[in-house]
Amino acid sequence: MVLADLTAGAVEDAERRALTRPLADVERDALSRPAARDALAALAPADRVKIIAEVKRASPSRGALAEIPDPALQASLYEQGGASAISVLTEERRFGGSLADLEAVTARVDVPVLRKDFIATPYQVFEARAAGADLALLIVAGLEPRVLAELHALILQLGMTPLVETHSAEELELAVDLGATLIGVNARNLKTLELDRDLFATLSDRIPDSAIRIAESAVLAPEDVRRYREAGADVVLIGEALVTGDPVTTLHGFLEAGSTPVRARKESK
Repeated sequence: MVLADLTAGAVEDAERRALTRPLADVERDALSRPAARDALAALAPADRVKIIAEVKRASPSRGALAEIPDPALQASLYEQGGASAISVLTEERRFGGSLADLEAVTARVDVPVLRKDFIATPYQVFEARAAGADLALLIVAGLEPRVLAELHALILQLGMTPLVETHSAEELELAVDLGATLIGVNARNLKTLELDRDLFATLSDRIPDSAIRIAESAVLAPEDVRRYREAGADVVLIGEALVTGDPVTTLHGFLEAGSTPVRARKESK
């Protein structure tokens, strides 16, 4: 199972880092950071779609995408292009990311920054805040409900915002029960790497009005953003299309495609 392997690898790498940087040190650094940026305000529903632009060198499904020698420069171009937040892949083995990328980006931009990784331990959450992250990703499919709830609470305790990622109606119900305010629906099944382009539209109406709805994956062209917007997305997270082309021009096209008001929400189920 791809997700299980990715999570196990990420935890193993975190345990390796903990040998030279103990939890107490990371916790101290996290608590000494200035307050996190307000991600909920930055991503709040508006009359046009908002975009989380991702710094992403590679993926298990597509392999190498872009070298990105200067992740801070890439992120600054995203900010210039109109991104409301930046996502930074910090997973090392299959995505080619690092905490150094996250630190460089958080020091460069003024918009909220997401640590996107396979977070399964408190150590990784403290690392995220210590590196300046304002948001941290929690993947429902990769976590036991008890661990999910504990990590969600810790992220909030540190002043960050959890982005709770789902891939099914059952996972979405867990996110809603958790009280998540940022809920993502990822078209990419991380257990099989298969893509379901209709998944967001299928699940969107199950997300309550109290949460911001984020569509993830399967975005290569403006029409993909338009389709997500029409299905009810407040925010779209985009990676591959931005690292393989001109990020500013591409972002402008995506934002224009999502410039219509979101369709009326149905009563949540």
